[in-house]
Amino acid sequence: MLITLSLLALLYVVLGGVIVAAGGGLAVMVALLGVMALGQLWLSERLALRAMHARVVSAQDAPGLHALVERLAIQADVPMPRVAISDLPMPNAFAMGRSPKHATVCVTTGLLQLLERNELEGVLAHEIGHIRNRDVALMTMVSFFASLAALVGQFAAFGGLGGRDRDSGPGLAVILLVSLAVYVISYFLMLALSRYREFAADRSAALFTGRPSALASALRRLESAPAPQQDLRQVASMQAFFIVPPRAAGALSRVFATHPPTQERIARLAQMESRLQAA
Repeated sequence: MLITLSLLALLYVVLGGVIVAAGGGLAVMVALLGVMALGQLWLSERLALRAMHARVVSAQDAPGLHALVERLAIQADVPMPRVAISDLPMPNAFAMGRSPKHATVCVTTGLLQLLERNELEGVLAHEIGHIRNRDVALMTMVSFFASLAALVGQFAAFGGLGGRDRDSGPGLAVILLVSLAVYVISYFLMLALSRYREFAADRSAALFTGRPSALASALRRLESAPAPQQDLRQVASMQAFFIVPPRAAGALSRVFATHPPTQERIARLAQMESRLQAA
């Protein structure tokens, strides 16, 4: 993750240097994108719950689920997140929130019906791991810079940087090419970073519960569970946040995936289980 973040930072240093060298003025554009990024960070939780048709539930509404999340939050040393339930039959879970103090864990009714209690504990621990690792804030920050590169490219394409005419020289062409390259490379680096954060959340879950096999069992069950195609289309924009994103037939190759292969995650959890048993 550090290597990926360092490569992303280097990309944007190069982009900024090219823009400055070409005499482009981007203060207003950067400020606008900054406001948009903050809005995304503050509103993402509410928008995600709305997209999933989820409702926040109290301890009286779902006492068993609340108790499980509360115990895991104590083990992870994070504040108790809000708990939400989505009525979708597709089994899945996700965590959202700009910080550990402002976070929500959401599960679908399909997940609650499918998993055993120890498997549900492993899945919830994985989501608590995302909260502790501040993954939502991290991915929002990274996507902000990708959006910046895309907008710089659009401004360059229409001659909007520094008030220059599009045909006034090679400066805009250079900015356009560099912006495009930065966007494409950062897109793949973001996908790689997303896959790394899933491994990190798996590891956190194993440490919180002391039972990597419980999460591994849940992943096997979720991988084999059929997902209604209507649900896939309905929550397509949320798949990056799911513990196991549903995949339709003909899915793109691993390089375009937001999550690592489930079998690889299970293999790593099995290694952790062996080490814990040997300790």
